[in-house]
Amino acid sequence: MRLSTEVRMSIAVVLSFLVATAAAQQTAYPFNDPALTAEKRIDDLLSRMTVDEKIDCLGTQTGVPRLGVKSFGSSEGIHGVVQRGGDRGDPARIIPTTQFPQPPGMGESWDPELVRQAAGVEGYEARFITQTEKYHRQILMLWGPQSDLARDPRWGRSEEVYGEDPFFNGTMAVSFIKGLQGDDPKYWQAAALLKHFLANSNEMYRTSSSSDFDQRLFWEYYSVPFRMGFQEGNAKGVMASYNAWNGTPMAINPILKSLVQKQWGVDVLSSDGGAVKLLVDPRKLFPNQKEAVVACLKAGINQFLDSYKDETRAAIKDGSVTEAEIDALLRPKFRITIRLGLLDPPEIVRYSKIKDVPEPWNSEGVRAVSRKMALESVVLLKNTDSFLPLNKNSLKSIAVIGPLADSVHWDWYGGFPPYTVTPLAGIKEEAGSNIKVTYAADETNNAAVNAARSSDVAVVVVGNDPTCGPNMAHDWHATPDGGGTLPCTVPSDGREGRDRESITLAQEQLIKQVYAVNPKTVAILISSFPFAINWSQANVPAILHMAHSSQDEGMALAKVLFGDYNPGGHLVTTWPKSIEQLPPMMDYNIRHGRTYMYFKGEPLYPFGFGLSYSTFRYTNLKTSSAQIEKDGSITVSVDVTNTGKQVGDEVIQLYVKHLHSNVERPNKELKGFKRVTIKPNETKTVEIDLKASALAFWDEKRGDFQVESEPVSLMVGSSSSDIKLSTTVHIR
Repeated sequence: MRLSTEVRMSIAVVLSFLVATAAAQQTAYPFNDPALTAEKRIDDLLSRMTVDEKIDCLGTQTGVPRLGVKSFGSSEGIHGVVQRGGDRGDPARIIPTTQFPQPPGMGESWDPELVRQAAGVEGYEARFITQTEKYHRQILMLWGPQSDLARDPRWGRSEEVYGEDPFFNGTMAVSFIKGLQGDDPKYWQAAALLKHFLANSNEMYRTSSSSDFDQRLFWEYYSVPFRMGFQEGNAKGVMASYNAWNGTPMAINPILKSLVQKQWGVDVLSSDGGAVKLLVDPRKLFPNQKEAVVACLKAGINQFLDSYKDETRAAIKDGSVTEAEIDALLRPKFRITIRLGLLDPPEIVRYSKIKDVPEPWNSEGVRAVSRKMALESVVLLKNTDSFLPLNKNSLKSIAVIGPLADSVHWDWYGGFPPYTVTPLAGIKEEAGSNIKVTYAADETNNAAVNAARSSDVAVVVVGNDPTCGPNMAHDWHATPDGGGTLPCTVPSDGREGRDRESITLAQEQLIKQVYAVNPKTVAILISSFPFAINWSQANVPAILHMAHSSQDEGMALAKVLFGDYNPGGHLVTTWPKSIEQLPPMMDYNIRHGRTYMYFKGEPLYPFGFGLSYSTFRYTNLKTSSAQIEKDGSITVSVDVTNTGKQVGDEVIQLYVKHLHSNVERPNKELKGFKRVTIKPNETKTVEIDLKASALAFWDEKRGDFQVESEPVSLMVGSSSSDIKLSTTVHIR
């Protein structure tokens, strides 16, 4: 049937009206008006929401579909955007994202600017996935950075944090936050949610344990990376940890409101998965889930990763929680919504244009950041008589051996990379067609020994299994130790829910077997945490270390092996020689011998350690003043010369020691660092700023930081135990 002109015109008018009405509805509400203050916009939004809509927004989905309010959602993101919805058993739902080394590996770069760039990639990819119709998943709040401290190498989740030093971790956390959020003065690219507050560094008994220590350690150690993340990085989200602090579980600890929210300005206070239920069983603090939910609401929790909806409805019904209290909990969450531009017209939000094509993980710029991070994270632990780099012109054959040689391993918080380069693939590519590469996974049928014996050089690639088994997603069980996962088959493996029982590398036996038939052996340790590789350190001529989960793992290792890249990574934890050098696992008082600050005895490798194919000379240590006012600062400068034959990176580290403090202080404390690229025979003057406030201690009697009038030793070197130069300044 053919419509008349009049009918067609009428239909067009109606359609135009409907389109205009829909557009008007999008901006009809005052909460959509960018000209209003954020608080007035939130007032209007809350006034239009039903009680059920408000309760819904106490989860991770913060949208109100009826009102056109978008959710900012959530995703794991400590070293790459993770889409758990794309389960490894459901390939159709997998979304590839750029995967960087685990946080200890990112930390081993000692390059905060590069960490910022990597996080910028993550924030961009989160925007892309959220705003591209093909994917359309709301993941603008990324759960990271992990801001806890690796106080003990047995901790199963030390693979998730940057290192053991509070200033170092805080510096990296701030850089990561700034990268995620972007540099727009008004809008965020993505939002950061720091994990896990506070003092969360044991997996066994974590559902019932308490991390016990004094106020000084709270302010000077455990809380430092979080405080820096909030105050310097402007992060507005945090997740409470499972453990208690001095007997009070963090999900209901009064400090969430009194300090984290009111003083540090944090808007999203999240429980961890299942943490509310743990308040009922095993902690037995509340008789049921409803009472536990109410306690969490009263403590300020406004994001639940647990059963809470029916309980909250019942609490409102019986008056134990009021709608006004729910409004007060939601108000800060909607500040995040506004900061992400989700209530504003897309055309004025800079980041709204990130969508459709091209897919960022396939772009050359993003891959360049991934490659740079992989390269900078490689640590040279040993290089006797300059055994490395290998000379391609003098080699005819290489044996690549080991269970980690032909794979890239992912952890529980790793995503799905667009590509991977294994060590074997990287070595084959770098070696070229003139060098024969023989591969042997293990010693089955004498494969490893035969390959090593018949090759000029043997490269043995060993390490831990970061998931402690092939089926971690389904290995969660109620266990007597409260970790929640099955024990690892290999005692030195660990993961979330499972601490390490040993720090001895079982696979070191393979290194011994290979070395016995070919002393020209390079050991590559790909690991999430330290290992006591004492035999390898004593015998093998060259050792490299790298953390797991970089999509460019093999490329980086191969370029370092053959000298196309000069390694400059440095360790971020103290590597003990044995487990006997460590205090009991649940001793949270680090003064009893934890970290480089209080370690007793000689470690295998000290904090900050890392070698280079170049050598560096330090001279001319200066300070801009011999004195520091209590509210002032100075600049520390040192000349560093590359005395080698190859361009190299040196990590200059500034430590301080208090000479006449009235309270116990660490043996030394890191207070500044810079990674610098220096050409052969070139000298660079490196400057590091030092504020007097960074030298303060927490006065428990006064409840505040105090800067003492005293002499302080400033020590500059390439690790915590390799101090090149020192001088003294006076605080007045």
